[in-house]
Amino acid sequence: MEEEIDFILDSLKESMQKSMEHLDKELIKIRAGKASPSMVGSVMVDYYGSMTPLPQIANVGTMDARTLTIQPWEKSSLEPIERAIINSNLGLNPQSNGEMILINVPQLTEERRKDLAKQARAEAEHAKVGIRNARKDGNDEIKKLEKDGLSEDSAKAVEDTIQELTNEFTSKVDKILVAKEADIMKV
Repeated sequence: MEEEIDFILDSLKESMQKSMEHLDKELIKIRAGKASPSMVGSVMVDYYGSMTPLPQIANVGTMDARTLTIQPWEKSSLEPIERAIINSNLGLNPQSNGEMILINVPQLTEERRKDLAKQARAEAEHAKVGIRNARKDGNDEIKKLEKDGLSEDSAKAVEDTIQELTNEFTSKVDKILVAKEADIMKV
């Protein structure tokens, strides 16, 4: 029984951690007005007839807090990269100087900041739902063990541990969200 309980708790932690990692990935995509190479990380470029992620065919960096630089490995891919960025609906305007592409990241309007904060809250809520689903699965597994002979007191103790884990991960999500909202709303 003890091994099964440990297995349940370990898989529960792993599932909750995956929710946190997914939240981190989604929040990185929400730009806060600062230039970041991850902003164009998902752009797919037509490279010799196959769709290729931009970071695989160019060096993406930042010149300053408002300017992205894209230095393709081959000059011939400048135009396809520009086209891909324009078609990506990121609201970015690439400009080529013949050697590299520069993208000025525009200052966000107050309305756009509020939209992004709302988007961040929605992603945080998705993460919390994932954490609560993991809690439910864990509690269901404990109930099965209880039917198989786990004592009521032991089951209650494990359920309390599961709730503590849920609270811990939920508060981490809240802290991440507060930091992201502050970052978005900072002018």
